Amino acid sequence: MSSRELFNSYIGRPDKKRFIDAVRRQPVDRTPNFEVLIEDAHVEKMLGRYAGNTLAIGGDPAKGAGQEGRPMYPEDFIEVCEIIGQDMMCFEAGFWTPFKIPDADGNLKQVIDKSIKDSAGFKKLVLDGDSQINNAVAYVKEYKAALEEKGSQIGLAPSYGCTMQTLYEFVVGMNDFMTLAYEDLSLVEEMLEVSTLHFEKMTEALVEAGVDAIAIGDDVAFKSGLFLPPKLMAKIWLPRLARVIAPAVNKNIPVLFHSDGKIDDIIEGLISIGVDAITPLDPYAIDYRQYKKRYGNVLSFVGNVDIEFPLSKGNAADIEKDVREHMEVLKPGYGYIASCSHSIVNYIPHENFIAYINAMHKYGTY
Repeated sequence: MSSRELFNSYIGRPDKKRFIDAVRRQPVDRTPNFEVLIEDAHVEKMLGRYAGNTLAIGGDPAKGAGQEGRPMYPEDFIEVCEIIGQDMMCFEAGFWTPFKIPDADGNLKQVIDKSIKDSAGFKKLVLDGDSQINNAVAYVKEYKAALEEKGSQIGLAPSYGCTMQTLYEFVVGMNDFMTLAYEDLSLVEEMLEVSTLHFEKMTEALVEAGVDAIAIGDDVAFKSGLFLPPKLMAKIWLPRLARVIAPAVNKNIPVLFHSDGKIDDIIEGLISIGVDAITPLDPYAIDYRQYKKRYGNVLSFVGNVDIEFPLSKGNAADIEKDVREHMEVLKPGYGYIASCSHSIVNYIPHENFIAYINAMHKYGTY
């Protein structure tokens, strides 16, 4: 039995125009709600059948390189969006730069063992870029065909682009990557350049395929601040991000950027290169009230509702209070897309997820 009847009705049908207008800080009838990842237990309870998570029918690419699996079937994702009123679908087009290495049998395997420590090791890697891009474009076409067949106005926003995170999390390792940034900056820049060139091509291909927005993710900060000094990030990372998003910026396609942590030192830079919205507004590092005051006229905001409290450990009253407080601050002047601080993980009680969605629609109307 599904839980769909427990979700309250909402204004209008899911529509990409509502999402795009909100990102552009233009008038909308209600605040859009948008989750990049809703995990499989919640999806199964909504649909009454297993359909995977909203990023993958099998595997979970959000949890690491090497996780195999195709995106959720579009018909299932459309149904999820119709239940909760979500205007935009997000599929994983390639979070991780596809650095691969031949195994003993000559088969290419994603590098996930943090084994590359120097230039000689990096030169052994193979970039399987065309396969990743071709797959992403094929999924865009599949999703757009399903949307057209159903007469749906739901939009499509692929997520990808962990230019730096792939390197420190899977290829080199965090400590060694950060050390290399001081001891062999030329190698770090060479690695970043390969990632950047790949994701530039990805954006060009996705824009050509007709996506409605792009969602770039690259975690670059702790709760206390950036992994690397701001001046170094401005030198080696920000100009490359600008190149990755340029094909979308040039076509006036909305750009969302995701990083956990305290990103104060790159906000001005993100604005300058054409980022339209930031996500997830990490509640342990960002004061959304101050961000609204400082940047609300030039930047839109996605997220901040904490998956720990109230979503995991609170009750329906806690959730309603928290969502209401977010709406009171972030709704005025538009530019707010309601979302959580990470993803709708399975350990969030399903009744709390229902309360969360219902509160968004209750307090999100204009």
